[in-house]
Amino acid sequence: MSGSVFKLGVLKLGCIGAAPLLDLLLDERADRDDLDVRAFTSGAKLDPTACVDATASALEYGADLMLLVSPNAALPGPKTSRASISAANIPIITVSDGPSKKAFYEKNDEGATIVKAAEGQGFFVLPCDPMIGARREFLDPTEMSLFNADVIKVLAVTGVLRLIQTELDRVIEELKADGTADMPKVNLTAEKAVTAAGFANPYAAAKALAALKVSESVAAVTTKGCFVEQDADKYITLVAAGHEMIRAAARLADEARELEKSGDSVLRTPHSSEGKTLSKVRLGDKPA
Repeated sequence: MSGSVFKLGVLKLGCIGAAPLLDLLLDERADRDDLDVRAFTSGAKLDPTACVDATASALEYGADLMLLVSPNAALPGPKTSRASISAANIPIITVSDGPSKKAFYEKNDEGATIVKAAEGQGFFVLPCDPMIGARREFLDPTEMSLFNADVIKVLAVTGVLRLIQTELDRVIEELKADGTADMPKVNLTAEKAVTAAGFANPYAAAKALAALKVSESVAAVTTKGCFVEQDADKYITLVAAGHEMIRAAARLADEARELEKSGDSVLRTPHSSEGKTLSKVRLGDKPA
C-alpha cells in the first residue's frame, strides 16, 4: 500500500449491468481518507487488443487489489487480463455474468463441480446480470441505457451490490492487516442476494426474490434472440420481450424498496471517512 492509503483498481472490459457503479460502491460520499480508487476501461469492446491496452493502463496504477468486471470472463480478452494481473502479483476479484461460470468452475474425475480459480483470485458470478438485446433493429443508445438502468435497480435493491460491497470491504481489511485475504468465490443465487439485502418485511423479500428470478430468466430469452434465432420477425420480438422482462423485474424491485420505506426499515450500510462500514435502519438514526 501507498502509506496508509489502499489502492483499488477497477478494470472494466466491455459492459455488464453491474459495471457502471462498481468503482463507486466503496466511497459513495467521496470522503474516504484510507482508500483511493481508479477505474480503467476498454470501452464497449471486449476483443483481446482492447483488453490488453486497458489492462496495461490499470497495471501502471499499482493497485493493492484489482476488481475486473466484464461479460463472460471465460472469453480470451478477460482471461488474458486476469493472467496479466496475476503475473504482476496483484490480488484480483472478477465480477461477471452467468456464462463466466465456466471460467471458474470445472468437473473433476468424479463429475463433481469444483472451483478452479487460481491462488489470489476471487470471483462473483452473477446469473441475475443478463445479456442485453443487442439486435440493431431494436437496440439504440436510449434502449441500451434504459436496460442497464433497470438492471442496476434490480442489483441494488435485491442485495447483489450490498453483498459485493460487504465482501470487498472484508477483503480490503484483510489485505491491509497482513497482505493476504480469503478471496470470495461466489456463484450468486437469488436467495443469497436477498439475505444480504437485509429486508425486514417478508413481502419485500418475496418481491426482491421474484425480481431476481425474472432477471435470471432474461438471459435465455435475449441470448436466443441474439445468437440462435435468424428470422427477424422472431428475434426482434425475443429481444424486446427480454427488455420487457427486466423492466418488470425493476418494478418488482422498486415495490420491494417501497415496502421497506413504508415501515421505516430500510437497511443502510454507509462507509465512514476512515473506511469502517457503518449501519442503520431507521431514517432518523445516525449510522454506527
